[in-house]
Amino acid sequence: MTHSSVEPGILYFGTPVVLLSTRNEDETANLAPMSSAFWLGWRGLLGLGAQSKTAQNLLRTGECVLNLPSDEQAGHVDRLALTTGSDPVPPRKAERGYEHEGDKFGRAGLTPVESDVVSPPRVAECPVNLEAVLEATHPIGSGSTLAFEVRILRVHAHDDILVPGTADHIDPDRWRPLIMSFQQFYGLGERVRPSRLASIPERMYRTPDIERARAAV
Repeated sequence: MTHSSVEPGILYFGTPVVLLSTRNEDETANLAPMSSAFWLGWRGLLGLGAQSKTAQNLLRTGECVLNLPSDEQAGHVDRLALTTGSDPVPPRKAERGYEHEGDKFGRAGLTPVESDVVSPPRVAECPVNLEAVLEATHPIGSGSTLAFEVRILRVHAHDDILVPGTADHIDPDRWRPLIMSFQQFYGLGERVRPSRLASIPERMYRTPDIERARAAV
């Protein structure tokens, strides 16, 4: 198979969609879809535009919730596309057709529920909620984009995605994340084959962050 040298405008080869909830200055909730996210242990790395309302809220409060929608919730997520909590709308977003929306939960048709240890609300309908605090901020390139390192304090999961008979194991055959690939929504296909990595017990990946999370008030 021949390769060609190409220059795509974006390199979104497929990552999970996250609905990131934060608090605005007036204590209302902001909810923003994003997909530049990955996890290592109980840490997450989030890529956000520095001028976005979510980035500004996260820098100001140091708290957020990473709500992970399933592939069945693509419609709810898409209702938030081209919306921003910023008023006025930043020029760069205005050029792309964004509009201000003050009630993000209402716009998406989703339900806010109180979090355990952070101020921003969780999304009731999302099968996974990760309450988190900001640990570090890293400018990318010119600084117009920021990478936020967050530490997870609480993990909430719908019972129906857990491995039956366990209290803390997510079943990958039951969990169907919503995936963003080159600006389009996708779900996961069936498992291709068992992985040799699965022979390693999950407990061997546990980090001190889990003990720190237990101590969080």
